[in-house]
Amino acid sequence: MTLPDLPVTEALPRLAEALRAGSNAVLVAPPGAGKTTLVPIALMAEPWAEGGKILVLEPRRVAARAAARRMADLMGEGQPGGTIGLATRLDRLVSDRTRVEVVTEGLLVRRLQSDPGLDGVAAVLFDEAHERNLDTDLALAFCLDLQRELRPELRLLAMSATLDVGRFAALLGECPVVESLGRAFPVTVEHRIRDFQDPRDLPEAMASAIRAALADHPGDVLAFLPGWGEIRRTAERLSGIAAEVLPLHGEMPPAEQDRALNPSDRRKVVLATSIAETSLTVPGVRIVVDGGFRRTPRLDPASGLARLVTTRISRAAADQRAGRAGRTAPGVAIRLWTEALHRGLPLQDRPEILEAELSGLALDCAAWGAEPAQLSFPDPPPAGALAAGRALLRDLDALDEEGRITAMGRAMARMGTHPRLARMLLAAADEGEKALAADLAALLEERDPIRGREAPADINLRLELLHGGDHRDADRATIHRIARAAALHRRRLRLHGNALPGGEAGPLLAAGFPDRIAARRGTMEGAFRLASGQGARLPATDRLGRAPLLAVADLELQGTEARIRMAAPLDRAALEARFPDRLRWREEAAFDARAGAVLARRRLTFGPLVLEEHILASPDAEAVAKALAAAIAERGFRDLDWTEAAKQWRARIGWMARVEPAEWPDLSDAALAATAAEWLAPHLHGRTRLSEAKALDLVSILRGMVPHAQARRLEAALPARLDLPAGRSAAIDYDRETPTLEARAQHLFGVASLRPLAEGRVKLNVALLSPAGRPVAVTADLAGFWRGGWADVRKDMRGRYPKHPWPEEPWAAAPPPPREPR
Repeated sequence: MTLPDLPVTEALPRLAEALRAGSNAVLVAPPGAGKTTLVPIALMAEPWAEGGKILVLEPRRVAARAAARRMADLMGEGQPGGTIGLATRLDRLVSDRTRVEVVTEGLLVRRLQSDPGLDGVAAVLFDEAHERNLDTDLALAFCLDLQRELRPELRLLAMSATLDVGRFAALLGECPVVESLGRAFPVTVEHRIRDFQDPRDLPEAMASAIRAALADHPGDVLAFLPGWGEIRRTAERLSGIAAEVLPLHGEMPPAEQDRALNPSDRRKVVLATSIAETSLTVPGVRIVVDGGFRRTPRLDPASGLARLVTTRISRAAADQRAGRAGRTAPGVAIRLWTEALHRGLPLQDRPEILEAELSGLALDCAAWGAEPAQLSFPDPPPAGALAAGRALLRDLDALDEEGRITAMGRAMARMGTHPRLARMLLAAADEGEKALAADLAALLEERDPIRGREAPADINLRLELLHGGDHRDADRATIHRIARAAALHRRRLRLHGNALPGGEAGPLLAAGFPDRIAARRGTMEGAFRLASGQGARLPATDRLGRAPLLAVADLELQGTEARIRMAAPLDRAALEARFPDRLRWREEAAFDARAGAVLARRRLTFGPLVLEEHILASPDAEAVAKALAAAIAERGFRDLDWTEAAKQWRARIGWMARVEPAEWPDLSDAALAATAAEWLAPHLHGRTRLSEAKALDLVSILRGMVPHAQARRLEAALPARLDLPAGRSAAIDYDRETPTLEARAQHLFGVASLRPLAEGRVKLNVALLSPAGRPVAVTADLAGFWRGGWADVRKDMRGRYPKHPWPEEPWAAAPPPPREPR
């Protein structure tokens, strides 16, 4: 067999030598060099591959089918199934003669779980490794672990046009890097003068650019659009052009995909998603029109699953796309964005492992028998996302409390779908429930087929659409994709394709979304509380708003609450049957804000949800007192009688705690709230209402928190009052930024200075008042004030109050005698 002379041909001898000398290598070759199809065939002849199979991992089904068909053509076999095999989620064309098998990324992870030794496999080739999909990273980590622990002879090859060579070479054990320069033709890049503001304008802009490109440049057109909706709307705007308009999308039937990929006698315009970015060759293309967007999987907090979102591409992706125009002749790449915007694009696409919800990765690692930290990932999974994923797996019964995989977890790992959906599929008991679970899983993997923000929440309306039902806002293309995915899930459950769904959706959804079980709050229609503790709402007009229990599958976050988008009614008996170990009868005393009192109840709970409750006639007095104390603390203790004496005692303790923190209690708001059950609850026995708290002697309670010996020390260090001449005394206000003594100036005559507080460790201010009781001076140094600032105060006061004495030396003057009581 003679292989075609493609650009990668010159690098094949060096690659073969590298893989004879060692187990791993990296191949860097430009788009169109032929690496996807020539390398696996060439490596079949290597001595280490004799009797073994070569697996070629492709990130997309369309690319896998195209690569397998091209290699089969080169082998003279026409279709996969002979020497060249193909395995995707929807196709399996493999025989005993197969030596090269092209597989999609998710299938390789599943194969590694079921056959962790990869028996009979000589090499695994990771094509387009730069795309960094989560399953690709996981499969590579498992293969490296297998190679390290059990199969040192297993060959691993990473191939790409834009790979981070240094990182991957280091990951593969500082392996050799083989580069193929290729023979790409020059591509002229053009940018728009201005950017469009709304991505919804993309189809119009794309159609206009394609019409102009067909008139100005030779060759076929490859146009990149984010998804099927944009492809359809662009095709509608290209009606009547002198070219064949062909869509290329991963969900299209294979025969229609082949029309876009095969040569044609007519000029073609191929409207493609990012599946045409790498691996695929679309013959005849000399014009690329790039919309600059792609659909990318991102965690959707509403559903807890990965959903496709529309994002800007990176500069590396833009270069990949532009290169498709220079495969066979000079070409042009027309970018529908400005050069200024281009400079602001990220250099590379962000790896999915850094963005995704990681319960699936955590489950696969647990089934593999290794912690993620023990595996070699190009980027380690983020700790927070990994911890959240493990918490969900424990909630789904996939991991035990020690983090070990359970029998249920192993069964879930074999299902090949998100852990939530796997748990739901495995919860189905009979044929009817399994068919229903397959429909539900497919529905939740896709977008909601009923469009519009005011669509009813009942998921049963969507299920009916799969079996002949109708709705005025239904999206038929989405329903078709859901039906295809449901057929796949039915095969996984070993169901006949015509098995009719039966049973109720609620219990199945509850199995996969236990944190989304919702109970109605009181008598309010449409107001719910989730088992996660979050609040959720339905419009008052939605018929599910009156249901006592719901199993929620889809939420839209709106501030602190969430809008329920899809849910099913849930019968309490079904909930009790599904989760017998999570239901608890508890006797609880809790404060009721509406009643302003503590009520004791016996409650049936599911997590934080209350399913049933009864008022207790003879509650536990201690529990009631603690609940009332907690309510008082939560309200900032404003329901207690904070007399001036209570405030001053607390403030004095606070000042001593500042200078002797190890010896004095902390009476701050935070400390009192944290210990309310110890210091306050014992004084609330027999009380149930907030209004009864005012009767407490708060001064005595606070004094009781300080031992008698310490109380004596407090009086000596921080006295409540200071004695003044003529039998007078003045209170010190400690509830200030600095403790302050206030007294009329005449009452301080004869006082040369004041003794320091707490042996001088606490500052004392003196506020001197006029005869009318208004402050005239504040000082921390009374002796200095008498000899300095007093002269100005004396001058002013003598004019205002001439009948009062204002001596020049007040420290030596006698104070006026106390007034005789009338």
